Amino acid sequence: MRIFGLAGWSGSGKTTLIVQLIPALTRHGITVSTIKHAHHDFDIDQPGKDSHRHRTSGATEVMVTSDQRWALMHELRGAPAQTIGELCRHMSPVDLILVEGFKREPHPKLEIHRPSVGKPLLAPEDKTIVAIASDAALTGLSLPVLPLNDIEAIARFIITHCDLTAGERGAAQ
Repeated sequence: MRIFGLAGWSGSGKTTLIVQLIPALTRHGITVSTIKHAHHDFDIDQPGKDSHRHRTSGATEVMVTSDQRWALMHELRGAPAQTIGELCRHMSPVDLILVEGFKREPHPKLEIHRPSVGKPLLAPEDKTIVAIASDAALTGLSLPVLPLNDIEAIARFIITHCDLTAGERGAAQ
């Protein structure tokens, strides 16, 4: 499975871009899964639900399942957070895993940059950033700069950069 990340400051549009990229990539025959890094205190479980009761009573893993989907919750209980590579081993094979967050991990990334957010570019300090998507013209950079609103161009860049062929499902990184 290939791994490609989106990096950027809060409010830059990472989630919006991923949601637009998924259908663009699948139109090219690329199967896609995602990993989203969340704040440390997030919870998908709800107090009062049976799964919550299982988890809070000490279960390390709780799987919730229906005829529509399943979800596995794993409590770290003091163990260190997993790396992207470790997390990917829990996922079914696909052509591409898009990652939102995990900016310190060494996978290739597209930086989403909006000057209106008022934050500097990450790329000069992060050698894993391979291109920038922006809603403004950026000059003097050695990296490719893609228009943030050209989803098809960004999808083609990712396909080319990751050397993807439709239907690879699980080929080496």
